[in-house]
Amino acid sequence: MDMIRSVLDFLPPPMRDPVFFAIPFFLVLLTVEWVAARRLEHLESDRAPAGAFNTRDAWASISMGLVSILTTAGWKLLALLGYAAIYAYLAPWHLPGNRWYTWVIAIIGVDLLFYAYHRVAHRVRLIWATHQAHHSSEYYNFATALRQKWNNSGEILAWIPLPLLGIPPWLVFASFSVNLVYQFWVHTERVGKLWRPIEFIFNTPSHHRVHHGRDQLYLDRNYGGILIIWDRLFGTFQPEVFRPHYGLTKPVGTFNIWKLQTHEYVAIARDVRRAGRLRDRVGYIFGPPGWQPAEVPVPQSLG
Repeated sequence: MDMIRSVLDFLPPPMRDPVFFAIPFFLVLLTVEWVAARRLEHLESDRAPAGAFNTRDAWASISMGLVSILTTAGWKLLALLGYAAIYAYLAPWHLPGNRWYTWVIAIIGVDLLFYAYHRVAHRVRLIWATHQAHHSSEYYNFATALRQKWNNSGEILAWIPLPLLGIPPWLVFASFSVNLVYQFWVHTERVGKLWRPIEFIFNTPSHHRVHHGRDQLYLDRNYGGILIIWDRLFGTFQPEVFRPHYGLTKPVGTFNIWKLQTHEYVAIARDVRRAGRLRDRVGYIFGPPGWQPAEVPVPQSLG
């Protein structure tokens, strides 16, 4: 502990304790991702439902998860320092980390902000470019949970309100851990619908299967992380009525993890380059996925 404190001596004094106490939960997030990735290397494909597993696809998912541990470590370190500065200098009050209500606020706050960010990620193409890799698998199993993005910049910005409201950064990271662990288990076809009260309140495998479906009925639905209540409140809930067809509406058709991560950025650049008007360029970047400019009417001859 003294060694960590000495490493943090470069920080201003008001930031040292917030960063110091957040480090264990920062490491928990990385460890959970690493352990899950290692264990998922030994997936038992013969136990999966027919058509629900492909070895090359699973390895692509696991590989993307392993790389994401390295890339997101940098993003999370930036978030840790940023949250500590916000908490130390901008928060109008500091909530006590040893009180149950602060934990409730933090966990529910993380989940609500996850819903908001997740919904935006599906409706703004530039942010969708970071998130679409998670949806690129045409299979749905625990390996899919590790098919994670490598660019977490939008996600760390989404949780800024929490330290700004006085929630200790270490508790923000602890809530990250709870949310992350919960979301691993909903990526499976082995679990059907659960007891109705559970299905009503919580995100479940049934609800999240809908979210990964590319069927028209299922598109842009069920954004919740732990709680599905947010979708019910804000009009984005859809129950599972048939087994979804998984993946992107326009499949990428590759197991190359670099292409899976970057192809949408390339597509955005291509669309922007060929656009003739500024508003069309803006639309291709910040419009929803699949956005196309309206046809420009051709003036009729007066002759």
